[in-house]
Amino acid sequence: MSRVAKNPVIVPGGVEFTQATGEITVKGPMGTLKQALPADVSITRDGDSLLCQAQNDSTAANAMSGTVRSLLANMVQGVSKGFERKLTLVGVGYRAQATGDLLNLTLGYSHPVAYKMPEGISVATPTQTEIVLKGADKQRVGQVAAEIRAFREPEPYKGKGVRYSDEVVILKETKKK
Repeated sequence: MSRVAKNPVIVPGGVEFTQATGEITVKGPMGTLKQALPADVSITRDGDSLLCQAQNDSTAANAMSGTVRSLLANMVQGVSKGFERKLTLVGVGYRAQATGDLLNLTLGYSHPVAYKMPEGISVATPTQTEIVLKGADKQRVGQVAAEIRAFREPEPYKGKGVRYSDEVVILKETKKK
């Protein structure tokens, strides 16, 4: 059995878990998430905890049981607490402004960049150089953060660009004569 799948997923109060044929649904105060369930993995409920087990002894089923357990834990955390990703803008004149579900970025191009947030993701800009993304789906929050970062990735000589708040950019030394 997978070492990851051995750990149970604790379901907090206010979170509902339902399992249909081939699909898991988790509902909570932050929203509802659905995930396809592979045929070779089963989920059993034991009080307020969930256990993922492989149906057979194959290596693929064993690996999938750990994967499903991690996905399930992220779903439970997402609908109860949510996920947050912070981005920082580094550079002279680089600004961000959130209006509703639209993020307006000034990143040194000849035109402003407007990014429409997908459903389920909220954006806030506490300052002009900070972006905070929040949502229930961990994968979606990370994907949106990666798409925003791709508009102007940090360059290695001055470090200018959009970076994650915990990202360390190693600067290169400039060419000497």
